[in-house]
Amino acid sequence: MLRAVAWAHRGLSRPRGTLSVQMISSRMDQKGVLANRVAVVTGSTDGIGFAIARRLAQDGAHVVVSSRKQQNVDRAVAALQGEGLSVTGTVCHVGKAEDRERLVATVQEHCGGVDFLVCNAAVNPLVGSTLGADVGVWDKILDVNVKAPALLLSQLLPHMENRGKGSVILVSSISAYLPEVVWDTPLGKECNCPSLLPPSLIISQRLGAYNVSKTALLGLTRTLALELAPKDIRVNCLVPGVIETDFSKVLHQNQVFWNNFKEKQQLQRQVGIGQPEDCAGIVSFLCSPDASYITGESIVVAGFSPRL
Repeated sequence: MLRAVAWAHRGLSRPRGTLSVQMISSRMDQKGVLANRVAVVTGSTDGIGFAIARRLAQDGAHVVVSSRKQQNVDRAVAALQGEGLSVTGTVCHVGKAEDRERLVATVQEHCGGVDFLVCNAAVNPLVGSTLGADVGVWDKILDVNVKAPALLLSQLLPHMENRGKGSVILVSSISAYLPEVVWDTPLGKECNCPSLLPPSLIISQRLGAYNVSKTALLGLTRTLALELAPKDIRVNCLVPGVIETDFSKVLHQNQVFWNNFKEKQQLQRQVGIGQPEDCAGIVSFLCSPDASYITGESIVVAGFSPRL
């Protein structure tokens, strides 16, 4: 339905700023609900981020993709340009100030501004319990998953303000609502222990600090939405469920966990896992004029609802 709504509004957006020759050359007939807009998507060379970058470009935006490794950026840019989409790319480890500065400079140089920011980059250096994480693990997770989106937005904000309005999407996780995964027994064997605690209280022994960082993004969304409303910049949060990506394989490749999870949550797709493309359409919608009265929301894409 969102795709149909978006197509109904194609061509209605007024031009905002100038596009570089590099951008125009890769998509001469740029049309769509997001035409003449510029989107920055972090962590966008694979998985959910790549699917979002592709969809935004398909809907008319010029997209700046980024990730930590040059070869991944090159591969993603080549794939998207091969589809006739308007993209550029740059290396950016969002946890490094110098990389964020380079990303901002690239956006300004090639695009003249930015309309949309999608903060998808995230790390999880420890598969273990919350209290088992040392200070280095905590610093890395919070630096990349929580601090970096706020710092990058602060650096891009003047360029977004110059465009007149904007949209920001932070990417959280279903673990923000349900920090629930397979437990480890003292014998080292995996088990799922739903009988020990009610579902809302089951504690993750696998993704503890990561879960905390993704919960923090829900609060960051609400706070930024209030602060940026006077600037006509909307801030919303995408909350993916268990999606088939390399990042989430610790969950979806664990058959004991996955079977129990499907049964407990009554997933819409009993035989299939969510795909990265399932998250892309809602992001395009949140960037579009159709979502102009939506801000401060956290939208779950999980095949079920974790809330009443």
